[in-house]
Amino acid sequence: MNFSEYQKESRKTALYPNQDNNYIYPTLGLAGESGEVSEKIKKIIRDKEGIVQEEDRLAIEKELGDVLWYLSQLASELEIDLESVAQRNIEKLQSRLERGVLSGSGDDR
Repeated sequence: MNFSEYQKESRKTALYPNQDNNYIYPTLGLAGESGEVSEKIKKIIRDKEGIVQEEDRLAIEKELGDVLWYLSQLASELEIDLESVAQRNIEKLQSRLERGVLSGSGDDR
């Protein structure tokens, strides 16, 4: 499955207020789910000495799926193709790699 297929299929499950005119809802969901991923990582560091076990991987995989879902819905709300997001990001990173500016700060390096 590619990102465009995922975006199309996941959109069928998008049930929230004012769908197709509500970028705030998926933005808040994306922030919340990203926080859940962070919480799971934090607890691995705190409770398991940073050792990631298989059940941790599975739990994080589920949360990353939720992150992907909300990301996809936000892109759909803004009429952005998720496949394009992925492609442009790789192009940007490859350009930075070629120019030797992967590390550092700033969006326009």
